[in-house]
Amino acid sequence: MHFQYTYRYGPPRLPYSKDAVAAILHLASRVYLFFPCRESREALQEETVFHLAAPASVSREAETATLSVPRVISAFVLCLMALSLYVYVPSASGQATPLSAVSGTAAATLFTPDITALALPADPSSPPSEGSISGRVTFEGTPAKYKSIDMSPEPNCAKFYTTPPMPEGVVTGANNSLQNVVVYVSAGAPDETASAPVVTLRQRGCRYTPHVIAIRVNQEIWVQNDDTVTHTVHPMARSNKEWNRSQPPGTPPFAIKYDKPEFIRVRCELHPWMRGIFAVMKNSHFAVTDDSGAFSLPALPPGKYTITAWHETYGEMSKEVVITAGETSSLSFVFKAKPY
Repeated sequence: MHFQYTYRYGPPRLPYSKDAVAAILHLASRVYLFFPCRESREALQEETVFHLAAPASVSREAETATLSVPRVISAFVLCLMALSLYVYVPSASGQATPLSAVSGTAAATLFTPDITALALPADPSSPPSEGSISGRVTFEGTPAKYKSIDMSPEPNCAKFYTTPPMPEGVVTGANNSLQNVVVYVSAGAPDETASAPVVTLRQRGCRYTPHVIAIRVNQEIWVQNDDTVTHTVHPMARSNKEWNRSQPPGTPPFAIKYDKPEFIRVRCELHPWMRGIFAVMKNSHFAVTDDSGAFSLPALPPGKYTITAWHETYGEMSKEVVITAGETSSLSFVFKAKPY
């Protein structure tokens, strides 16, 4: 028994080429999937013709092929397998390249399971590419003695203090440490223009907090009034634009920024003891000393740098240092205290 199928208008349009379909049918003609015994095959002797019409170009001639029942069934199963590959293999529908034209490398890539690549940890033996500076700022001599601030004219601010506060022009600590010193790379590092996080200047208890704010060029400062009294913010800039702005209690913060490096002294015109500093830097390599006089400048590429320490009362001094990758250079500054 044989089955005959006829393409009346040429072979159907499949996602595979005619040669690929022919190869599948040829393979099916050699395989008996559903009729392993001879008796089952010989039981069907009638000649039956199936005409399968498939849309194609009318100009093509009809093609006819004759297959036995097991071959037809085998071809049908193999066609289903080919269809499943067409559906589930990515990009199979987007290309009509015959299977014979696919290289071994491409085929291996096509059937490789989708396994997420795992990032390998960094080689612990790889040498560091940057160095750093750490140090301390101190003073020698006897600092001037300042009078405490008299806030009696502003009782809403005086209530924040159990004892009258001291001016912050010179703040010292244990072991002659000097606080509020701006330490920065003044030469050797390129200028930076990338954005930086916003910093906040608070007016609380009729004081500017923090007393010294170090920022980069074009970095925003948000000025906020936490008091129940009106303040003014008057940055006395020279290289940048100078202005004076009033900020009543309960008003929202306002933002300021500067486009030129400069040390700017800030004061409140309503409360003469309110003083502060804006240190506008041209790069991100800067620090303000803490209550122990300590500072740190990390992430410095190897090279030669000039490091400057600036204090609002004692002035500034500079030192040169050579940075080596993977090492921390120690640097110290000692200011001479002024007794008056």
